[in-house]
Order: sequence, then structure tokens, then C-alpha cells
Amino acid sequence: MANTVIVGAQWGDEGKAKVIDYLAQRADVVARFQGGANAGHTVMVEGHKYVFHLVPSGVIYPGTVNVVGNGVVFDPEQFLAEVDELTGKGIKLDGRLLVSDQAHLVLPFHKNQDTASEAGKGSGRIGTTGRGIGPAYADKSARRGLRVGELRDWASFEARLRAAIERKRTLLSSYYHAEQPIDAEAIVAKLRAMRERLVPMIADTSQYIYDAARAGKRVLFEGAQGTFLDIDHGTYPYVTSSNTVAGAVCTGAGIGPSMVDHVVGIVKAYTTRVGNGPFPTEQTDGTGEALRAAGREFGATTGRPRRCGWFDSVMLRKAVELNGMTRLALTKLDVLNGFATIRICSQYRLDGSVTDRYPSDPGLLERAQPVYEEMPGWQCDISGTRRLEDLPRQARAYVARLRKLCHNVPLLMVSVGPDRAQTVAVKPV
Repeated sequence: MANTVIVGAQWGDEGKAKVIDYLAQRADVVARFQGGANAGHTVMVEGHKYVFHLVPSGVIYPGTVNVVGNGVVFDPEQFLAEVDELTGKGIKLDGRLLVSDQAHLVLPFHKNQDTASEAGKGSGRIGTTGRGIGPAYADKSARRGLRVGELRDWASFEARLRAAIERKRTLLSSYYHAEQPIDAEAIVAKLRAMRERLVPMIADTSQYIYDAARAGKRVLFEGAQGTFLDIDHGTYPYVTSSNTVAGAVCTGAGIGPSMVDHVVGIVKAYTTRVGNGPFPTEQTDGTGEALRAAGREFGATTGRPRRCGWFDSVMLRKAVELNGMTRLALTKLDVLNGFATIRICSQYRLDGSVTDRYPSDPGLLERAQPVYEEMPGWQCDISGTRRLEDLPRQARAYVARLRKLCHNVPLLMVSVGPDRAQTVAVKPV
């Protein structure tokens, strides 16, 4: 397997974890390069469910080293909770988890600020997870964040931590008028206790990845969220606080672009999003409810019901272009088993004209009306299918049409169920 970047091609929740799991069996290193504990990656293995928020999904394979890169905002409490859960399930992690010394910390006061900020926006709420991701990235950009590597020198770290707590206390009380006080002593004590477990995992992960690749190791770069939640290229301001496109791997993992051989875009066979923002193909009727029920569309991080709609090829074409995708991984095709007719958005009708281009202005996207094609459904269970040629004729036609509408990018795989085994392999990387 060549060095490969995994990215979501829609608004997140595309089933990246299953594809990462599928590719990780041939990887030596799996590295997260952006986002934080607002991501939720769910892997099903022989009926057992694993949910990851910060620990890279490749950790299930005993031969992999798993890296949290510098582009991730790192919540130590969430991370160690996942470590304990995995250890409790019999997964050995010694020497297989590394955290970048340059990753910025998400601290309790970031979560307080996140919640207070959302509450103050009223009807203009973005719909964040409340995990403190945005405030942590804001502190990073303002050059006042605390980094993981600083935990090595506790005396220096504690002084900076207490100063940061005082700044946030003033901000929360004076600007947000938050009533819940920040308990400085509790935060300091918790970080001191976690530090003992974290320090052995802290490393220069950029150097580690470079050395691994030079030694012929296969590296899989794990993205979180989706293309249209990118802080620059997404439906701003209804986006996450990091760059989610494939190019972010260079800064977020500390590598050069020549190290990337393939970019795999994860594409759900329909479209979903969590939170607010424009969504041209959203179905607010029984169709949306049917998609949500069949796809079990509830957030792995928040439990919130996802908004559901038909496949939008206009946004997918843009995702292919933004990420330079060399493969598509189509997920959740089985969710469409029960539909007699399936719709695909091939163009938008916008201000009296028809376009096949995705608008960069979210205001225009809000007004865009989908132009649909209709295709017959297959109305049978495909979850046991393991070869593309064995899919029903209507399912093969649907997959072929999606590919044609999305610049004919080759397929890596088609997922026909949540379990690792429910996969149709097509073209490897």
C-alpha cells in the first residue's frame, strides 16, 4: 500500500472509520492530522463496536503505530478515557501510541467558552459539539495556546496554565456573563495526574513519520470531519475550526506533499450533515426520516439526529477537485435497499439558471435548488455481496452513475454494511 490520505468528501459522517480500518490492515503507521475530539469514528468488527474520538482508528491492528499529529487539538482527558476503554477490551497499546509535542491542548475552560459562545448566538448557532475545539484553535492562532510538549516541564507548564485560567475566567465572566466558575485547583490537579501517563507518549511525530516512510513503512493519514466543514472551503461559518481537506495533511502531520501517493475520498451513497447550514438536497419529509432510520444517522460524538438527503454530485465534483482524489470509497450503499426510486442531484438551479458548479458563496448555496435525476432502486438486501459484479443491476447502474458524475475517479471499495467483512473490494491503492 502506498502512503494514503483519507478524507471525508461531504459534511462528515461518511463512514471514514470503516475505510480507515479496511486500509489499516496493510499500514504500518496510522496518523491523525487535524480536528479533535469532535470527531467520532465508529468501527464494527465481528459485531463489536469501537468508537474513536482522538485515538487513531488503526489501533485495532496490533502491528500498527498510531500517531496524533501536531494539527490535532488534543483533549488529554478524552484521550486517556479511550486508552482505558481499549485496554479494557484487551487491545495492547504499549509503544503503539504517539502524541505530537506540538499539538495544542484542549482544556476544560475551552469547553466552558465553547458552550457559552454557542448559547450567546441564539438562532445563529453553528451547532458545535461543545468539545472546546474552536476556542482551542483560536488560542493556537492567537499564539497563547498550551502545547502537549510543555507537559514535560511541569513547573513552567503550571505557571502558564494558571495564567491561561485567569484570562479565561475574566473572559467568561465579563464578556459571556457565565455563572459557572472555573475551578483552577481542580484543573491543575487533573493535568498533573494525567501528565504522568502522557509524557511517555509525547514525541516529535513529524520526524517519526518521515523516518518511517524513509524506511519503507506504509503510512495512512486519517482525516476527520468532511471537506465542506473545512474552515476555508466549507459552508462558512457553519464549519469546523480546522482545515479538513487533503492538503492539510502537510501542515497537520508535518510532512512534505511528495510523501503522499494517494488521496481516498469517502463518499456516502446519500448525503447527511449535523448542525446548521445550507443543505440543498435535504429531505425534511418521510424520505429523510427513512434514510435516517435505515442508516442509523445519529452522531457518534453527540447522539444528535443527522439531517438527511439525496446524493449531491455537484458538491462531490468540487470535493474531488479540492482534494485531488485518486480513489473514491462509497459507503452505506445498503441503506438504499428499501427505496423503489432513488434520486441524484446532478445540477443546481440558481437565480433562474442551471449550473453544474458548486458555489463558493454559502449565501448562493442556500438559494440553490437541486436538479434531480431518478434511477430505479434494487429493493433487496445487498449486505452479503462481496463482488461488484454480484450487485443487482440497478445497484451497479447507480454506482456507475455516481462515478461518472464525480469525474470518473476510480472506486477503491463499496461498503454494503457496517461490519468489516461487509465490503466489496474494487481497486487497491
